[in-house]
Amino acid sequence: MLELRYVWEWPVRITHWVNVVAIVVLSVTGLYIGNPFISVSSTTPYVMGWMRFIHYVFAYLFLMSFMARMVWMFCGNRYASWREYFPWVTAKGRERIVGTFAWYTFLRKTPPYEVGHNALAVMAYAGVFTLFLVQCITGFAIYGQFEPGSFWFNLTQPLLAVGNQQLRLTHHIIMWLLIGFGIHHVYSAALMDVKEKNGCLSSIFGGYKFVDPEEEVE
Repeated sequence: MLELRYVWEWPVRITHWVNVVAIVVLSVTGLYIGNPFISVSSTTPYVMGWMRFIHYVFAYLFLMSFMARMVWMFCGNRYASWREYFPWVTAKGRERIVGTFAWYTFLRKTPPYEVGHNALAVMAYAGVFTLFLVQCITGFAIYGQFEPGSFWFNLTQPLLAVGNQQLRLTHHIIMWLLIGFGIHHVYSAALMDVKEKNGCLSSIFGGYKFVDPEEEVE
């Protein structure tokens, strides 16, 4: 019989939900900044100013959350560790990749047993973290252009040679990639919750999953 074990530590859960909220707010405000969709009769409402201010606040919040998650990759348990995101470097990891791929492609009837994320999921998350990094860099590079001589201007100045429009386009494309990932992520979490029957969805709130008693969770 499966036992309830603590898998997702609180820094993992908090950064997860901070990222969710930040991405939603940044996407809405970012879309408005790029293409204002609220009509006003005067400058008094200061809509664009508020949108930019909210965008910057949540950009810093997102950056802090992302950095905290990166730190926890070296401080957390095995399921939060950076090693989990490179399953292909070990024979067991490659076996996990093949098993998960076989299930996704209907070559096996049941998903391979996993306590944390499956092998293909963590590979996808590694890609998402890379997108997070590029999004932060391009966003603060654009931000730095409005204040020459500032910290962000000096830090990202080499990127300005790429061109303002290229930075904006990259920033915009990544936003849509993250939105697409978010939709797929919700679907996949619901699917695994049904198929694995181990409390996948509820675990991101409380941290606990139903685990094989012989499995060490540390």
